[in-house]
Amino acid sequence: MNLSVSILAEIPEALHESLKTYLETHPDWDQDRVFSAALSLFLLQNGDSSTPETSLCYRQAARVYLETLFQHHDISSI
Repeated sequence: MNLSVSILAEIPEALHESLKTYLETHPDWDQDRVFSAALSLFLLQNGDSSTPETSLCYRQAARVYLETLFQHHDISSI
């Protein structure tokens, strides 16, 4: 089952401006893709893979991170 969670979060204005500038200069990225990459990277850097349960979560976060980074959009459809 693929479950999606909607997240509403306040971020510092400086981070918002940086994100806005990045998205304006990288049309193949969108806000959802950036947050997915950032969150999965955070989980990889701070996760634990020492037990079978946490190892599975770690591998899933790694998969999401790599899929997000190497996701290719057809820019002509944007």
